[in-house]
Amino acid sequence: MIIVMQSHTSKEEVDKLSSKLQTLDIKSENISKFVGQQKVILALMGDTTNIDSQSIQSLSSSIEHVERIKKPFKQASLEFRYGEYSEVVVSTPKVTVPFGKNHPVVVVAGPCSVENEEMIVQTAIDVKAGGAQFLRGGAYKPRTSPYAFQGHGESALGLLAYAREATGLGIITEVMDSADLNKVAEVADVIQVGARNMQNFSLLKKVGAVGKPVLLKRGLSATIEEWLMAAEYILAMGNPNVILCERGVRSFDNRYTRNTLDLSVVPVLRSLTHLPIMIDPSHATGYSELVPSMTMAAIAAGTDSLMIEVHPNPKCALSDGPQSLTPVEFTELMQDVKSLSKFFNRGQKLPFATAQFATKSRLTIGV
Repeated sequence: MIIVMQSHTSKEEVDKLSSKLQTLDIKSENISKFVGQQKVILALMGDTTNIDSQSIQSLSSSIEHVERIKKPFKQASLEFRYGEYSEVVVSTPKVTVPFGKNHPVVVVAGPCSVENEEMIVQTAIDVKAGGAQFLRGGAYKPRTSPYAFQGHGESALGLLAYAREATGLGIITEVMDSADLNKVAEVADVIQVGARNMQNFSLLKKVGAVGKPVLLKRGLSATIEEWLMAAEYILAMGNPNVILCERGVRSFDNRYTRNTLDLSVVPVLRSLTHLPIMIDPSHATGYSELVPSMTMAAIAAGTDSLMIEVHPNPKCALSDGPQSLTPVEFTELMQDVKSLSKFFNRGQKLPFATAQFATKSRLTIGV
């Protein structure tokens, strides 16, 4: 249930109403406040079925109206913020980057997994030169086969921290097990919950409680509502900073693409939720030659951010080499991203480098 206050209601009146709401049969921590551009909204979370809307309305003459949120994903719903889209502002040691509908498209790039110091630092240098604001790289890797490369674990987290220090890029990396959550949170600027853990509700609760921004990937066979309900677990822990990432869903044809990229989720999510949206064309297609066209399609659809896999030598990658772009291919793609983003008024404020610059910027990093 949300309580929409009249425009320009004073803070004193809002606080007075909040105090009155404390007397209702609802825990005080379940009363949250959202201050929009023109409205102040109080949200009553939990079981509000026995609370009469008219009795709430009578508590203050400054209440414009009281409304029940009918969707099961209460805090993730667009109604929860009265039609205003949220932003997730990620503050790294060297830069602050906002994700959201009213901001430039944010680019996240890097390898599937962290292999060694030279590889991850050089990739970070290259993707930054190409126009990325964040480095992605897996320290812990969920793999279908128990014999496949599982990531270097905690030591890889240290390499990600070193790459951030060398480049200033923010770090996005995945947590697989709650036992590793604190270690991941120490390094990650954004904690990623992967597709296979989208409905690991125990992990979602613990990730939400940490308080860091969370990137929530859609499950392989998850419906949109299941995805948003997974986000609700994080939001319900008091963490409003959730980014939704579409990375392709499983369909009947996996011969020519790894998954099926559901670009229709962008307009659908825009009508359902206030949360920022990311598209991962690399995992969705599985083939590097398909990534550029799906990247451009994602921008045209209205995505807020992109996640693109980049590896200095994809043929030698320990995981997901076929879907990875080379640094030069990534930088060339970013030129097209820059142009199309500008066309849709989502252009970056910082200039992108040229492919030639990215090539020349390659350094030799000691192992």
